[in-house]
Amino acid sequence: MAALLCLLLPSLLALVTAAEVKNCHPQCRCEVESYGLFDSFSLTKVDCSGLGPGYTPMPIPLDTSHLDLSLNSITSITDLMLSGPGYTTLVSLDLSQNRISRVSPKAFTKLRYLETLDLSQNELESLSDACFFGLPLADVDLSDNKFKDFNLDLFTTRGQELPISVDMSNNLLTTVSTNPQTPGPYIKSLVLAENQLTTVPKLAGIPLQYLSLDGNPITTIREGDFKDMKDLIYLSLSGLSELTTIEPNSFRGLKNLQVLDLSNNGKLNTLSPEVCSGLSALQELNLSKSVVVPLPGTIFNQMPSLKSVTLGPNMHCWKTHKQGQFHRQIGQAKANDVLTCDVAGIIL
Repeated sequence: MAALLCLLLPSLLALVTAAEVKNCHPQCRCEVESYGLFDSFSLTKVDCSGLGPGYTPMPIPLDTSHLDLSLNSITSITDLMLSGPGYTTLVSLDLSQNRISRVSPKAFTKLRYLETLDLSQNELESLSDACFFGLPLADVDLSDNKFKDFNLDLFTTRGQELPISVDMSNNLLTTVSTNPQTPGPYIKSLVLAENQLTTVPKLAGIPLQYLSLDGNPITTIREGDFKDMKDLIYLSLSGLSELTTIEPNSFRGLKNLQVLDLSNNGKLNTLSPEVCSGLSALQELNLSKSVVVPLPGTIFNQMPSLKSVTLGPNMHCWKTHKQGQFHRQIGQAKANDVLTCDVAGIIL
C-alpha cells in the first residue's frame, strides 16, 4: 500500500497544482515549475492538446512559458489567436498535428520571447514574408507540410538584409545589416523534412547548427548549396527518393560539420572523393541503404577526423588506434589511426 501511495503521490500533487493555477482552462492541463531561491520565480506549462475541432482562443495563465495546441484540427492561425494575456510570455509553442493551411502575416508578432516553434504535420504550402521577423526563434520545425520552396524572407522585413558576416568566436554573434538596431535571425535548428522541396533552399546568413531535409524530392545536391553555412554541425539528407547526384565540392563550406546522414538514398549510385572535400571536422558519415559501394579508396582522405562510417545494416567502418614502431630518437611510439570495416571486399 505504501509503495502504491508513493507512485500515486506525484500525480495527485500535479492535479492539485493544476487545479490551483489561475486562468487554467478546465479542459487544459497546467503545470507550474518553480525556480530560484525559495521558489521565488515560476513558469507555467499549459497542455491544451486534443481538445477537438471546437478549439477557440482561450485564456491561459499570465506566466505561461510553454503552450501545446497540437491535435486540435486548427485550420488557420489568425492575428488574434495568439495575442491575448499569457501568450506574450511564451517561450515554446506547439501547433503540430493540426490542419493549418494559412497563417496570418502578423499572427506571431506579439510572441517576443518565442524560441521554439513546432508547426510540423500540417498543410502549409507557404508562409508570409517577415512572418517570423523580430522573434528570437532558435528551433523551428516545419516538417511534414507542403512547402515547394523555402527562403529566408520569413525572418526578415523590407529594409533589412540578412547578416553579411556571422562571427561565432568568443560566443559572440556579430552581424552586418542595413539596420543595425534590428537583430538578424538566430535560428540554430531547422527541420524541413517531408515537404515537397526539389532543390536545397538557400539558408546562408543564419547560424544554423542542425538542418534536416529528409524525405524531400531533391534530385541533385549542387556545388554552393551549403555555401557559407560554417556553423552547421549536423546535416541530414536521408530518404531523398529522387536524389541521383551529389556534385563535387557540394559540402566544401561546411568546415564545422560533424555528422552527415546520406542514408536511404537508393538512387545515389556514385560518390566521388571530391564530394567530401572540405569536411575536415566530419566524425560520422551514414550511407546506409544508399547504393554507393564500393567506395573509392581516396574518399576518406578528405575527412581526416572521421571516426565512424555506416554503409548498411551489417556494414560498419570505424577508426581504430594502431600503435606504430618505436622511435629511438624521440623515445616514444608513433600513433596511427586506421579505418577498419567489418565487411570484406569494401575498397577503402
